[in-house]
Amino acid sequence: QVQLVETGGGLVQAGGSLRLSCAASGRSFSSYTVGWIRQAPGKERESVAVINYGGNIYYTDSVKGRFTISRDNAENTVYLQMNNLNPEDTAVYYCAATSRNTVSERAFEYWGQGTQVTVSS
Repeated sequence: QVQLVETGGGLVQAGGSLRLSCAASGRSFSSYTVGWIRQAPGKERESVAVINYGGNIYYTDSVKGRFTISRDNAENTVYLQMNNLNPEDTAVYYCAATSRNTVSERAFEYWGQGTQVTVSS
């Protein structure tokens, strides 16, 4: 069992930056794939960035070059650095974890409560 708590969301102007943190509790966190999944109003959930237990990373095309996912297994924390934000990035951002090697938002077993990111134009 893994519990996840996200922090770091908020309101930012276009072009600004935010850093999201996902603190995990539970055993063997380093063996989990962890992803940041977002859901905008009226849209389906979308895997934004995923890092697996081997350190391999996936980004959806729209955030490549702007977002960076990283993990600190010693601190049981995963981060999402978001730069050059635009209004299309506005969404609730969830941290999620799975024991599988996957990037599909449908495959994640454990979810945090979500944190709102709002980018104003």
